Amino acid sequence: MSASSRQLDFAPPSLCLALGVLLCAALPGVALAASAGESDWVASNNSKVRLVSGTVTIDGKPSVVAGVQLRMEPGWKTYWRNPGDSGVPPSFDFKGSTNLNQAGVLFPAPRRFAEADGTAIGYDDEVLFPVKITPEREGEAVELKLAFEYGLCKNICIPNEVSLDLVLAPGAGKGDAMLLESALALVPKPAAPGVLPSVGAVAASLDAAKPEIVIDAAFASDARGTDLFIDGGETFVPVPMSQGPAAGGKQHFVVSFATPAEAAAIKGKPLTLTLVSDRGSTETLWTAQ
Repeated sequence: MSASSRQLDFAPPSLCLALGVLLCAALPGVALAASAGESDWVASNNSKVRLVSGTVTIDGKPSVVAGVQLRMEPGWKTYWRNPGDSGVPPSFDFKGSTNLNQAGVLFPAPRRFAEADGTAIGYDDEVLFPVKITPEREGEAVELKLAFEYGLCKNICIPNEVSLDLVLAPGAGKGDAMLLESALALVPKPAAPGVLPSVGAVAASLDAAKPEIVIDAAFASDARGTDLFIDGGETFVPVPMSQGPAAGGKQHFVVSFATPAEAAAIKGKPLTLTLVSDRGSTETLWTAQ
């Protein structure tokens, strides 16, 4: 546990009064109060979580954005919307919030982890989920109340649930804008003509004896960490497997279904194809026929 999340270890209150607030804040082991626009850290199993907020520019307009910041101890990981072959996706419940019309949670681009029973998709070390806030009444404070559930895995998997709350005051300033802008930069952008990475041909043979989907992708020629993930919402979609590293920016992925029934379940369902790389990430909607 970091110094910022510990309780007072050896500096008694009388010492704080004698030395002053600034010197006390510099002493190891002293817990710091949350800044305006941030909640306190809430500790859970091998992790801690807090809410942050700030004003950032989105589509040319200053917008108040919150963030769910999850910090994990070394070796632990959590999951993306589609957790892969195991695990559970995180859950964000804002019931009980006041003056909140909508809270849109965004997911930064994930990565894959090899596990004994397959492949997991998610994050390690630290992740911040940006949350776009739409108040019911503009110009008034929004009180966020969040019940956040997330899985945490290492050698075992542990379910976690924490409760967080934060008041977003109108005109509160930039707050954690830099932190939120960094997280927003990692969120895949909607696919657009001429923008890489991009999805090329998609060939689905869902009625074959060995049903599969073959996806061609184009990345920047110098991109690294190239990968593809698919989110089917409530519909299970196997983890895509690369057919080799990107060559000249081109890469092929195959989704192999275990049974024809598993493949048939995605017919008519919109799937989000998420291409990720160190040069940017995009999302493309595709529906199997």
